[in-house]
Amino acid sequence: MSKKSNTLWFILGATAFNILITIISFFVLLLLYGKVLAPLIPEPGVAWGLPVIFIGAITLSFVIYRMILKQLLKRIDMEKHFDPIFGPRKLPVRKD
Repeated sequence: MSKKSNTLWFILGATAFNILITIISFFVLLLLYGKVLAPLIPEPGVAWGLPVIFIGAITLSFVIYRMILKQLLKRIDMEKHFDPIFGPRKLPVRKD
């Protein structure tokens, strides 16, 4: 496999993994909210739970994803196996 195909597969796999982490986080937080917090909150405040859980799941998945990616970067030499997504950055030519 070439570096470009490795990069494509890594991006697709990482995206699918991040979506999976988000879904699992959402259901775990929803379960915890329903069992622990919802019975303690007055009725009008319960409606705010779903948006907060959704934002919390996205945040939690981001944190988990970054922790896993840091561990992966320690073990794998990314430059050896993957192509850069965006090419080398070209500096603008200065006109004096």
